[in-house]
Amino acid sequence: MMKTDIEIAQATEMKPITEIAGQLGIDVEELELYGKYKAKISDAYIKRISDNSDGKLILVTAINPTPAGEGKTTVTVGLGEAFGKLQKRAVIALREPSLGPSFGIK
Repeated sequence: MMKTDIEIAQATEMKPITEIAGQLGIDVEELELYGKYKAKISDAYIKRISDNSDGKLILVTAINPTPAGEGKTTVTVGLGEAFGKLQKRAVIALREPSLGPSFGIK
């Protein structure tokens, strides 16, 4: 039997935000921590990387969902996963993720 979206979400183990930030080259001292899983990036980090060349931005917007429910959120996460598989550093920002069948628990 296939697991439901909420069962999959509840079975995953979240990684600490410090571990995720470390994978992106952000030092712990450059984070403003809000618990174990949330943080804001400090001005110190922004200043440190200010001379770096700009990255690339892919904006996923205005897509009609399929009957199975795949829409902007699914496409965005899929792109992030694909870039990771290609050994590229990618960050996903979901401003208003869909609620979908798991009521916003992604």
